[in-house]
Amino acid sequence: MLRRVLFGLLAVGSLTLVGCAHSPQSLNPQPKLNAQLTAVGHGQQVVVRVVDGRPSPTLGTRGGLYPETSSISVDGQQLVPQLQAQAEAAVRLLGFTPVQGGNGPQLTVTLADLKYQSPKEGLYVTEASISSTFRADVQNNGRSYSGRYAASLDQRFGMAPNEETNTKLIGDVLSDALTRVFQDQTIGRTLGQ
Repeated sequence: MLRRVLFGLLAVGSLTLVGCAHSPQSLNPQPKLNAQLTAVGHGQQVVVRVVDGRPSPTLGTRGGLYPETSSISVDGQQLVPQLQAQAEAAVRLLGFTPVQGGNGPQLTVTLADLKYQSPKEGLYVTEASISSTFRADVQNNGRSYSGRYAASLDQRFGMAPNEETNTKLIGDVLSDALTRVFQDQTIGRTLGQ
């Protein structure tokens, strides 16, 4: 009888530890422009390129008891085509015609940084800080312009966030930062000169 109770306690103890370990998450966020843009162009062609300039697809970890197994990553090969589509849509809203190649005005949007940070201490993931930074470089008729655009989010959780939650949060932060790129009126003016 005593042996059975002891075994039951051991089983519960190991289940608790397993519950604190998180498996890696490979996410596929869907960033979207989230503001209206004012058209300044008149249909001029603009070469639009989006580049993943991050040193690694890994954003960080979700912390918890075993942070080394709880990494979060976003694959650039999946993300760049989505960012490219949004950048081209934004260029259209600004009144220009996006093209893949040519000698006209050029806009290069680089995803410079994407981070996910959780507190290192503690068994449970209760909060996360997510940040994203884009760099935009415009070239047109010998003129150039560069800018950096960042967005961040501090989120608290009642329980460890699942893939769906993290995908949405990262997508929101990417959307905010990308929208800020195209809200910079100097970009539209430089492309239209």
